[in-house]
Amino acid sequence: MKVAIVAQWGNDRTARLAGDLRERLVSADVTVWLDAATADELGVPGRPIEAFDAADLVVSIGGDGTFLFAAHGARTTPILGVNLGEVGFLNAVNPEDAVEAVMEEVRNFREAGELPTRSMPRLAASGEDWQLPSAVNEVVVQGARRGHGGGASVEVRVDGSRYATGHADGVLIATPTGSTAYNLSEDGPLIHPGVSGFVVTEMAGAQGMPPLVVDRDATVSVTVEGTENAVVVVDGRIRERVEPPADVTVEIAEDPVRMAGPASDFFEALKKLE
Repeated sequence: MKVAIVAQWGNDRTARLAGDLRERLVSADVTVWLDAATADELGVPGRPIEAFDAADLVVSIGGDGTFLFAAHGARTTPILGVNLGEVGFLNAVNPEDAVEAVMEEVRNFREAGELPTRSMPRLAASGEDWQLPSAVNEVVVQGARRGHGGGASVEVRVDGSRYATGHADGVLIATPTGSTAYNLSEDGPLIHPGVSGFVVTEMAGAQGMPPLVVDRDATVSVTVEGTENAVVVVDGRIRERVEPPADVTVEIAEDPVRMAGPASDFFEALKKLE
């Protein structure tokens, strides 16, 4: 079995836990990969995150940002999230339980040849001649800059029917997982993870259409007009600049996030937003 570990950078606690977990796995005859930064802290060889999709399990140690980073490398490889003492939406395992939780997944894999998982949807964003890696949280289509004198002229369609048009800082399309992140800061609604859909939220729209929750099978099209360039951003990390007029299509991706280990309590995790 191959287990890949990604730890929050620059954090002594996560590095120590990654080291302890690595030692336990190696003693159990498990092949262990570490991301380059964590490996450097521990003085062992590392691997690029892009190679982690070849592992059987990816362990993320840190906050939701670390999980998102790990998920982009893991693709459809199951991920187990370990939090830093605060229950998160993506990291359900406490640090003191981390080693045993991972070893339980090792036992499951050796007994069944696969891991029990649950799926979370991702979003795929594409244009005429480009496609970005799938988003775990959100896809944002926005002007090159926000605020007065910035933004972009946009038209939003859902399955071909026009929903909103006008000038806005941007348009945010979020998964249920992402509804608790950037979407919430833009006054979008929380979506329970059991809901089969995603949310479209205008960002400071001049005409102010309310957020809209659409079915998971819907296709959202954002047409960017005007003269200034815009940018498409995936999970706050990956960017594609587009030159108007441009059409951006967002829909459910074919590669969901596969979660291993115990599930977090959505309502308990909401407390971190208070």
